[in-house]
Amino acid sequence: MKKTNKIMLFSGGIMLGFLFAFTLMQPQNTPITSAMIQDAASVIGLEFTQTERDSMIESLDDTRDDLQTIRDFKLNNSVPPSLQFNPIPVGKTFDFQQKSQTWDLPENVELPENRNNLAFYTIGELAALIKDRKISSVELTEFFLDRIEQHDEKLEAIVTVTRERALQQAQQMDVELEQGIYRGPLHGIPYGAKDLLAVEGYKTTWGAMPFKDQVIDETVTVIKKLDGAGAVLIAKTTLGALAYGDLWFGGRTNNPWDLEQGSSGSSAGSASGTAAGLFPFAIGTETLGSIVSPSTRNGTTGLRPTYGRVSRTGAMALSWSMDKIGPITRSVEDAALVFNAIYGPDGSDQTIIDLPFNYDAELDIKTLKIGYLKSAFERDYWNKERDSLVLETFRNLGIELIPVELPDFEIGALRIILTAEGAAAFDQLTLTDQDDLMKWQEPNAWPNTFRAAHFIPATEYINANRARYQLIQKMDSVMQQVDVYISPAFGGGNLLTTNLTGHPSVVLPNGFTDDMHPTSITFVGDLFDEATVLSVAKAYQDVTEHHTKHPPLFSN
Repeated sequence: MKKTNKIMLFSGGIMLGFLFAFTLMQPQNTPITSAMIQDAASVIGLEFTQTERDSMIESLDDTRDDLQTIRDFKLNNSVPPSLQFNPIPVGKTFDFQQKSQTWDLPENVELPENRNNLAFYTIGELAALIKDRKISSVELTEFFLDRIEQHDEKLEAIVTVTRERALQQAQQMDVELEQGIYRGPLHGIPYGAKDLLAVEGYKTTWGAMPFKDQVIDETVTVIKKLDGAGAVLIAKTTLGALAYGDLWFGGRTNNPWDLEQGSSGSSAGSASGTAAGLFPFAIGTETLGSIVSPSTRNGTTGLRPTYGRVSRTGAMALSWSMDKIGPITRSVEDAALVFNAIYGPDGSDQTIIDLPFNYDAELDIKTLKIGYLKSAFERDYWNKERDSLVLETFRNLGIELIPVELPDFEIGALRIILTAEGAAAFDQLTLTDQDDLMKWQEPNAWPNTFRAAHFIPATEYINANRARYQLIQKMDSVMQQVDVYISPAFGGGNLLTTNLTGHPSVVLPNGFTDDMHPTSITFVGDLFDEATVLSVAKAYQDVTEHHTKHPPLFSN
């Protein structure tokens, strides 16, 4: 076992089958002793008598052989576990009727005198220009490709420019429009996609040095769906290595509002590039804050859909029970347009639940019960003033906000679910020493987190998920009080709680600091009810202007 020569601690897999990683990771010809079991037990906080330890030795020998057999399977990241996470509380029912959708799309949009202003047009505005043939998809695609060439050296937001694919798609969209074929608001609209989403014929690097030349011979479902909607992929965007932060094998993705600051992540390039006008929208992913955090830092609007809403087929797996794919855009309406194109089953991802998306841009939010996390807003914290103004805005709209609280639950301990699944997803990286190639090697970086995760006993991983089941039921009691609630972006444990329970959220700008760094607010909706949470978030955005401001460094 190669790793035991260096540190003698790390096993393959997440120890599904036994507690004692240290004991079982001794070389196959090293006899297991009572003292070894005692050392291993102490690492995970357990104690056994001498007799109990002696009686385990034969079983541990057998288990070690089984674990080695499992390691020899050399499972690819694309292979999911046969166990599936279900975020639906007991007894919860849904409306399966697809109703007519109502959009707020502009008409009679004119080309700006300064073409550079196109960089910050919404999808709806660009769609009107294309539909009315005031600009072609090829012209728009070339415009954004030029923006990337002009500005990305400062941002480091792009891994690969998909120029040939993009121009071919754009030409096809223009031909179809001439033939009277219009695929909808995304017809001919350029976009970027996080580089953990596979695209046939292009590298899919996962942002990490060990995979910088990786080519996966398939195209992820979400991009296939966008192809079908007529959208034009122009770039694969950066992500923090293996979906953590903004450091990738090529450098650091920067915040367009402040190039001395990283863009946060892990959907780093998707948020940074959208904010800087390198493309009108991008696709990101979230496991624990990877849409919310970079959207906050870069001043974009992000939708994290319900777990089980958007297929992950062809996407890098980090946590099979927490990974979600969603859009990063300039406005809430744009997020709804993109989501409408990408949600739903694909016949492959077995976690997807087929429910309608009944979006209504004209929904009267006074008919809804809208809440806010009372204790999270009342504490003293750096963004309290701007967050409080959000609540005041809703009160001025005639909304009587309902105070709610998250379940009283020790949620921090449940992070082991993510770390255990991540260690399993990248088991081969650890076993083959390729984790040494990762650029970030600090104690909290993935290489060390994955190594340490091998000490999470299978029993505790399962028990964490049992506790998660309880959290889901408690969270449903909260959602029975309101249709949507408002939360500080990172306040009161909301981010971890809702990623564990699978609830959808929309994050959008709610102001700027004195030194012009964007801040954000979060809206959380019920499971599979993206339509309502988007409508509420849009109502706020319609009466504010924070999302209309753009980084001055990229205005030309």
